[in-house]
Amino acid sequence: MEELNKNINPVWKCTVCGKENIGNFCTQCGTRKPEISVTPVMPTEQENTAPAPAERTIPADDEAVQTAEETAEKIEEAAGPVKEAVSETAEPAEETAPETAADEADAAVQETVPQTEETAPETAGETVPQAEETVTAPETVSEPLPEKEPVIPAEEKKEPVKPAAPVYTETAPRAEREVPVRTKTASPLLTALLAGLIGLASGFGGGYLAVQKFAGGSAADAQETPAETAESEPSASAETQPAPQTVPAVIPAASDGTLTIQEIAAKAAPSVVEIVVETETQSFGMFGGSYLAQAAGSGVIISDDGYIITNNHVVDDATFISVTLYDGTVYEASLVGKDSKGDIAVIKIEAEGLPAAVIGDSDDILVGDLAVVIGNPLGTLGGTVTDGIISAKDREITLNNETMNLLQTNAAINNGNSGGGLFDSHGRLIGIVNAKDSGITNSGATIEGLGFAIPINDAMKIANDLMTNGVVTNRPYIGISLQTVTQSNGQYEAGLYIVGVVEGSGADQAGLKYGDRIIAADGKEISSYTELSAVLLKKEIGDTLNLTIVRDNEQMDVSVTLTEVITDGTVKEE
Repeated sequence: MEELNKNINPVWKCTVCGKENIGNFCTQCGTRKPEISVTPVMPTEQENTAPAPAERTIPADDEAVQTAEETAEKIEEAAGPVKEAVSETAEPAEETAPETAADEADAAVQETVPQTEETAPETAGETVPQAEETVTAPETVSEPLPEKEPVIPAEEKKEPVKPAAPVYTETAPRAEREVPVRTKTASPLLTALLAGLIGLASGFGGGYLAVQKFAGGSAADAQETPAETAESEPSASAETQPAPQTVPAVIPAASDGTLTIQEIAAKAAPSVVEIVVETETQSFGMFGGSYLAQAAGSGVIISDDGYIITNNHVVDDATFISVTLYDGTVYEASLVGKDSKGDIAVIKIEAEGLPAAVIGDSDDILVGDLAVVIGNPLGTLGGTVTDGIISAKDREITLNNETMNLLQTNAAINNGNSGGGLFDSHGRLIGIVNAKDSGITNSGATIEGLGFAIPINDAMKIANDLMTNGVVTNRPYIGISLQTVTQSNGQYEAGLYIVGVVEGSGADQAGLKYGDRIIAADGKEISSYTELSAVLLKKEIGDTLNLTIVRDNEQMDVSVTLTEVITDGTVKEE
């Protein structure tokens, strides 16, 4: 019973004067006991309807203190049945909820002792239901305060002192509920998997950035980072990594002027044209007659006023020539001149301001240099660009019985590319495409990647002559007409025979005559025009050609001085 009385009216220490008290008011200064909210545990479903106690601060007064003590004694006597009820109901609560028994018992006592505005003590407002002995606060413990109204000082009214937290000296502290702390433990398998994924992603990212930054294989393909950017925008810390650079849409040219394939095509393609020719062909037999045939090739603009270079075999015997420019404009072209020996022809269209090609120097190129071919393959695919390298220089190739020194390339070349351009890494014209070798050899080997072009230095010499004179004059000239006998007969042995001599030529002055058989040139055996042409290819105007001939079954040596081509000379045929 004494323990329960302590729970109902525990000793508390005044927060103003420090006096220990049992009732709801300090017996020394009159400060009201601080409120403590306690939740009761009662076996009833009725709701607590007791009004919340109102706070009052009563100053110290001897009579008020004596009255408060008397009132506290009466409250203890009236609360006897309530204490027994609380004692009976608190035991089951401890069995069901041992962690909160002390808290709920204090709450039960707090709610059963309500306060009124005029009354200092607390009573139990809610006890055991249906019990006549239960005393409620208004009926049993409502004791009015003395009629003498305490005087509250003005300073305390203006700024009342807020009570601090109550200090319990005799009452055991409440047992705090222990809340289990749940600790998350990482799974070793999940940690290893996550670490592996992060490492894999980092590896791929680093490899991708390395390829983007350092791959490419040439100066033109390598991405350059301006030095001034690195100096003007230093990193904030040593750990800060630079942002990955993006590859530009158009890779800049190298410092030596080398262009990319895209830049070469953009620069050179507008100077390449498509050529379509019509030729008249004769047929014989029952349904013989003449008919027109079409052929196609390519050409390159070499002057902005309409001169175009192409192959002789593209326009040879043409009765009509049409030219289609890169922008699709179609012109009719006229023949300026052609040269079967050099396989070069020049045609012209009536236009101005055309995009002429930049002429390069074929003597400066090296084996392995970049080579780009632009032309009209198959006669229907104008503007096609293929690339490769210079595979060889000075390839001695015979075309239409003419021996020529050509450039070799592995860039793709097809029918229709004839007359098109071969360009270097600076977009300059270095050759005129004129042949390819394909198919299968006599031994059964497949031929692939063999294309040829006339060096631009040789081609432009012929083109300049054709534009100036209509014919080639700047070429070493013997001044003879030749015929090859492939098989010996009763009158002539197999070999190369002279069948005409031009008056005033080097051959005429050297005494060469109709019927002479040439068996050697500069010590090299000769049996065909192709072989003689190969020797002449290395000669210049004014050089001496030493010929060995057979005349009337007698062998003799003749020295011939080479001259320019004589276009209007008379040919001696006897």
